[in-house]
Amino acid sequence: MNEIKEYTAKVFEDIKHIDENGHEYWFARELQNILGYNQWRSINDLIERAKIACKESEYNVDDHFAVQRKMVNIGSKTTRKVIDYKLSRYACYLIVMNGNPKKEIIALGQTYFAIQTRKQELSEKEYNELTEDEKRLYRRNQARNGNYNLNKTAVNSGVKDLARFHNAGYKGLYNGETADDIFKRKKLRYREDILDNMGSEELADNIFRIAQTDAKLKRDNVDNEYTANSVHYEVGREIRDSIKRIGGTMPEDLPTPNKSLKELEKENKKLK
Repeated sequence: MNEIKEYTAKVFEDIKHIDENGHEYWFARELQNILGYNQWRSINDLIERAKIACKESEYNVDDHFAVQRKMVNIGSKTTRKVIDYKLSRYACYLIVMNGNPKKEIIALGQTYFAIQTRKQELSEKEYNELTEDEKRLYRRNQARNGNYNLNKTAVNSGVKDLARFHNAGYKGLYNGETADDIFKRKKLRYREDILDNMGSEELADNIFRIAQTDAKLKRDNVDNEYTANSVHYEVGREIRDSIKRIGGTMPEDLPTPNKSLKELEKENKKLK
């Protein structure tokens, strides 16, 4: 049974998309195939029930079920427009919760989409009520998702050396420091991740760098490694200059937390 769960989790992960802000989403028609529904009307019935549940929970339906219109090939060089939905994790959770739990894939989907649903959909008020360590866990997940998306964009932009590419961004934001320099300054142990050893403010600086670099690479249609590295450096530098202009604390001057997120994750399961 454990092997089935792992396989199913991978199936849902494989159709997950991440936008330029590090937010996860799924397309309804891709989810339809995974859940084993041959007809669109079958999954659409679940979507309509899920939308009602979303509204009754006082969430904005459009935030979780964004309508998409796509052209699809129906054969003989003919296309037609179809409706699809860009779904949040919470939307997917509501959809599978309205499915038949006797279907093993539905039951496993309910478990999968329940994980971290609350973490992904925190409101500003809820975020502000978190402790500093909880904010770190939340921001680290955003940074992880953002870097996943940025890596794909960078490769599509011609980047072959991702380590050098990421160092370019760090150099811009940290006044010339590479990832290794940051690692040494923080006095981390072997193989510790520098992002796991940042406070929520420092993580927020890096999330902004990641998202803006991803967006600019796409917007400028960057197609070579030299330009991609330059873009990452420039974005990091611009964010640094902005922090300076508003009187903020430079990221290298922010304190390193006493515990890494790896340690916290063992102690704090609240956001998992």
